[in-house]
Amino acid sequence: MRLSALQRHILRQCFQARKKLSRARLVDFYNNAKNKPKSEDQINIITKSIERLITKGLLVGYGVKTAEKWFIREISLTRAGQKAAREALGKQQKLKI
Repeated sequence: MRLSALQRHILRQCFQARKKLSRARLVDFYNNAKNKPKSEDQINIITKSIERLITKGLLVGYGVKTAEKWFIREISLTRAGQKAAREALGKQQKLKI
């Protein structure tokens, strides 16, 4: 499965947190970027990446649902997301024998 650099960053941050992760911790991805998008665009890009990871079944989003849209406040990994995060980190997986 192909993931963008931002999506890999989101998975790594969730894996290292080991619990629910606030969206505010994901903005640091753009701190060292050469061509930073505007702060409003950063939030929109992060939101779309989170929604796509939820659609792929790698994340679970927690938040508030209105009649028109979801407001995701926190995210956490699913089992498939943990596996993808380990691959993104480059760690060897242990087999149950």
